[in-house]
This record gives sequence, C-alpha cells and structure tokens, in this order.
Amino acid sequence: METGSAAAFTRMGTLGIEEEFYIVDSAGRPTSGIDDLVYGPKPPEALGEGVDHELFQCTIETQTPLIEKLSDAETKLQTVREGLIEHAATHGYRIAAAGLHPAAKWRELDHAQKPRYRAQLDRIQYPQHRNTTAGLHVHVGVDDADKAVWIANELRWYLPPLLALSANSPFWDGFDTGLSSARAKIFENLPNTGMPTYFDDYAAFDRFERQMVELGSINDRGELWYDVRPHTGHGTVEVRAPDGQKDPAVVLAFVEYVHALVLDLAARYEDNESATQLRRELLDENKWRAIRYGHEASFIDQDGDTVISLAEFVDRETDRLDVSGLKFVFEAESSAERQRRIHAEDGIDALCEDLCLT
Repeated sequence: METGSAAAFTRMGTLGIEEEFYIVDSAGRPTSGIDDLVYGPKPPEALGEGVDHELFQCTIETQTPLIEKLSDAETKLQTVREGLIEHAATHGYRIAAAGLHPAAKWRELDHAQKPRYRAQLDRIQYPQHRNTTAGLHVHVGVDDADKAVWIANELRWYLPPLLALSANSPFWDGFDTGLSSARAKIFENLPNTGMPTYFDDYAAFDRFERQMVELGSINDRGELWYDVRPHTGHGTVEVRAPDGQKDPAVVLAFVEYVHALVLDLAARYEDNESATQLRRELLDENKWRAIRYGHEASFIDQDGDTVISLAEFVDRETDRLDVSGLKFVFEAESSAERQRRIHAEDGIDALCEDLCLT
C-alpha cells in the first residue's frame, strides 16, 4: 500500500522544486513528445532522475535534486531547466511554460499510456480527460510529522495570495475564460483537490491518507492533489498552489517566500502558538478571489472580519519575513495580463512563441 510514514520527517529547511511544462513544436504548439523525452534515450546528466511526464503526452515534469540551502536554489533550478531545454532541442522540440497552454485543445491531445494515468482516466472520466494543467510545486523539509501537519494547516490562508501572484492561465481550450488562473479552477474539478480541511495532528492525516487508499478512492498517496499537503514520503510540506511559470526569477521568488514562511510557522509551532481559526468556506472564497482577479484580488484576512489587498499582503509579508521576491513579482505586469496583452496585440501565434523557454 502506497502510504508514507512519520519517520520521513527528519530535516528542517531543505528544498525541492517541481515544475510542469508543455512539450511544443517549432511554432510553440503542444505536441506529443514523451516517447522521445521521457521513454527515449537517457536524458542529459543535468536532469538526473528528475524527469517524468503528466497526464498528456505533451506535458513533462522536472524535479530538482535535494537543495540543502536556499542560496543553492537558483543554480539547481537553472541547471535542470537548461538540461530540459537542451534535451528537448536535441529531439526537435521546444518547452513552454504557463498554468494552461492557450493552444492546448484537450479533445485533440493524446493521453499518456502509463497504467497510473489510464487508471485515473477510467476512474475520474471527464474532469481528468480535460486536465491540461501545469503547476509549480515547492517542497520544504520539516523535522517532525506533527509540526508538518500544523504548518500545512496554517499555510492554507497564505495560498490564495500566492496563487494570485502566480496567476498565469487566462486562456483554456483556445478561449479567454475571464479568469486569471483558469488552471486552478480546471484542476479543482478533480477529486481530492483544492483547499484541504484542517487535521488535528499527524495521526489524523495518516489515518485519512490510509483510508483513501484502503477504501479504493485513490491508488496511492500521490493522488491526494490538495493545494498543500504533508508529503509523507519526502518528509516535506508541499505547496502546490501556483501556476506554472516561464520566468525562473518568479519561481525563485515563490521558493524564497514559501521557504521563509515554513520556517516562520515552524518557529511559531515550537512556541505553542494557537492555530488560526477560519472557516474552510472563507478560505475557499479567498481562493476564488485569486482565481478570478489575480493581482487585483483582495482577501478576507486571518481575523475573518477585515479585507486585505494583495498589495497590502505583499508589503506585510515582505517586511515580516524579510523577503524581496514577492514585491518584484507584484510590481511587474502580471503573467495573466501579459498573456492577454500579447494575444490582443499580436495574436495566438505570438503568444505561443512568448511562452517558450529559451
């Protein structure tokens, strides 16, 4: 049975970065490429063992090796990205990044044949068939299982502002959805996704994880696709809220913030701070605001009685945690608005080109 263990939680503050990308042709349009890039000749050493694919044959995932300290994150991320671009080019492909690819038509794209994904398609049906999403996942090591669950609980309030900053998927299946992160809404149609509930401690989470496997709801723990989860295999807290990103500087800004936030919450746990009490429905409302409005969103604050703008959130967190990346991301043109601007000014071909990594 594919479940984890409290014994996995042994180290504090290590990092891992997972990125999902699109395999595209010379014109930047999604194309089936996993036979060459995942199942074909061995990828370059820079990619190590950290390359796999997702549901569609046009999607590919990279994983950095274990990052011991934050200062190493930029080099590790760039090495993996450069290795992926080189690997793709060798086989005649390019790589594109966004939460959703604007030219990806799910009815026309081939699914992967891996038994894991065939089983998911059979069980979930329509919502999984159209799941052309690509996200960014940040792992931070935690040295105690109960601490990891407490941190994951607390992280839930911070996820919608993080999603708003990352929003990079206004287009889906060829049309403008009117959303800033359509990826988040498309993905939420799958079971075991979205904002998780509160867990009292590791025993409660472990019991839930095992129940889901034993009762046949999921095949393994990896199919708990919530926006944040204690990863009981890696011994990390995994933040899964952001859209996929083209700019590595934006990825690193989110990594810097998530790392600082997890360390801050760990210290607050050790100081026996009381858990935040906010209804799950209000957390869901905050996520909807992020999905819809992106950089223009405002959020119900942790007291449940006031509203804070994304600008105020960025200022507060930048000062509180002494991070710089959030302000850089917020003050730049949002990725969703950039996509809309390029599409309006120059059309879909120019947008597809702009999403390609170079």
